[in-house]
Amino acid sequence: MPPISPVYLLRKLLGNERWRRLHVKASLWAAVGVVLVMLIGSWIIVPCEASAPRATITSFPLALWWSIETATTVGYGDLYPVTPAGRVVAAIVMLVGIAVFSIVTASLATWFVGSAAHRARQAAEAVEHAEARGRADADQELRALHARFDRLEHLITREGGPGSGESR
Repeated sequence: MPPISPVYLLRKLLGNERWRRLHVKASLWAAVGVVLVMLIGSWIIVPCEASAPRATITSFPLALWWSIETATTVGYGDLYPVTPAGRVVAAIVMLVGIAVFSIVTASLATWFVGSAAHRARQAAEAVEHAEARGRADADQELRALHARFDRLEHLITREGGPGSGESR
């Protein structure tokens, strides 16, 4: 399949280890749940509304469109329930839609925060590693300087340099 196809992208997304975490599974189940609630709500609202005067939701396709715009909280106002039973169904579809979009938003936020935290941990580990390496290099350099000074001191004292009491 070409890399741009939705099936390919979905397989890549779900095949990634990060996307297998609990919050993503919850988002996927919530999305499935909202689709089911929209379908069932559309199926239930048609008999409730079809025979009511001033009803705008009179067929399943209209009810499906109504449930989509209700669950997504768009609410164009072109379709709306007029019976008490229809309004109960509408309230359920609205609450489920709001809850699902909240879950999906929280899931994406968790993923972004988790990715940022992972990058921050990697940066902190790199800084610690560089600091330890720098400390080790500084210690080695200090030992080398001490050794040079010790050799110079030894040469000066052996050859009768300043402070040895010998004159040239």
